[in-house]
Amino acid sequence: MMQDTHISLAHGNGGRFMRELIGEVFARHLANPGLDIQADAVPLVLDNRELLFTTDGFTVQPLEFPGGDIGSLAVHGTTNDLAVAGAIPRYLSLNAFIEEGLEIAQLDRIIASLAAAAQALDVAVVAGDTKILRRGEGGGLYLATTGIGIRTGPRLGLDLIRDGDAILVSGPVGDHGIAVMLAREEFGLHGELLSDSASVLPLTRAALETGGVRFMRDPTRGGLATVCHELHLATGLGIRLQQAAVPVRDPVQSVCDMLGYDPLYLACEGRVVTVVDPAAADAVLQRWHSLHGGRGAAVIGQLDAAARHVTLVTGLGGERILEELEDDPLPRIC
Repeated sequence: MMQDTHISLAHGNGGRFMRELIGEVFARHLANPGLDIQADAVPLVLDNRELLFTTDGFTVQPLEFPGGDIGSLAVHGTTNDLAVAGAIPRYLSLNAFIEEGLEIAQLDRIIASLAAAAQALDVAVVAGDTKILRRGEGGGLYLATTGIGIRTGPRLGLDLIRDGDAILVSGPVGDHGIAVMLAREEFGLHGELLSDSASVLPLTRAALETGGVRFMRDPTRGGLATVCHELHLATGLGIRLQQAAVPVRDPVQSVCDMLGYDPLYLACEGRVVTVVDPAAADAVLQRWHSLHGGRGAAVIGQLDAAARHVTLVTGLGGERILEELEDDPLPRIC
């Protein structure tokens, strides 16, 4: 039950507070047969073809960061939601909320980057709107996008997950969160780490072609740990992750150790978490390893009916319960 009387940054972190806000305010008023607040994209049937529909907003700060910018991030973030739902993205709309004082040269770079990302995916931006905000009322530029794709493979869903299914991640976690944080220079830290912002469409198509996939999700806000909590809450099954198997780059782990962050809760923008029939896990992993975006992929754990929590098995054989995210460690990360 939602106890808060005012909105806080924690209501946008992908964790418990955000889930309660969406469920008890938005879903309570907007409930209809087509609304599914657990889905990345929802199906729409038109002329006997199933389309998938999604929408997203982007407020990342700074607007340009190592490995990407708010423009390419908007394309990748929206099309990735379609991709993990089993669709091939086709169309986008774009709403731009521009703060007075933003340099036109920077806006031009960002929209050029957005256009290049869309063109690389053969996705067309076919509609949009522009609003100008008074100085001090925005973060330079906010973008909102809506995406439509066509389902071309089998239906995926939380209801298909079974006890013993394997959990895979397509590459190192936490890159985007730490890259953006370093770009802010808030802690006097500098580094060469790049965001993982990229399309996951090649990864999702390869996994679907291999077979055995039950469910996919991109671990954006709240990171890998939050996806695992979504799986746990939806299925009632426990999660057991193997710490030694979860890929984390050394620079990410070093910054987390210095500042007290946990990479399992940090946003990724070019990774896929996949639940797979255990008999197909090695085959999916092999396909991913053959792709540029999946070279760091790993089997990191499994669904376990005997477990009661989302649990991390440490390198020493101990166990740590991964609590559901409440505070927002890095606001305005995507």
